[in-house]
Amino acid sequence: FFGGLILLTITASVIILNRVNDIRYISEETKTLIIKENDTERVFTPEKLKAYLLELNLRFPHIVYAQAQLETGEFKSNIFKTNNNLFGMKEATSRPTTNKGTENGHAYYEDWRQSVVDYAFFSATYLSNIKTEDEYFQYLGANYAEDPKYVEKLKEKIRENLLEMSKK
Repeated sequence: FFGGLILLTITASVIILNRVNDIRYISEETKTLIIKENDTERVFTPEKLKAYLLELNLRFPHIVYAQAQLETGEFKSNIFKTNNNLFGMKEATSRPTTNKGTENGHAYYEDWRQSVVDYAFFSATYLSNIKTEDEYFQYLGANYAEDPKYVEKLKEKIRENLLEMSKK
């Protein structure tokens, strides 16, 4: 009798444990919580962008951050919101890229982090010989931006960011 009870208990435990670990038995509410918890990584904040620029070891991260601010109108532009595009990038066709195609005339990305990785690919492809900030600004003015005052605006944004940091 006790042997049968033990076998029945073990069998029931295995069934219950398998059911708990089987995604088909997770409630919609639990699935939503899990997804939201994992999506916090994907939720954009300026602080996360700064950290990611450093994590990817991009040269002149303060310039790249200022570019993202300018290109997105302080992270409010439609291209950023709909395309996850922080840098106003067009779809790359002749270098490695993380973009998924073109929407609204610009590259679109799965999430904002992929936009940063794509900028890193751009940088590795076209900016690898640049050694100084002045050379970087010169390249951006000549090859990246359509606005003739882009570098001037970028330098102003960097000054604003430094002022803001010094107030903290």
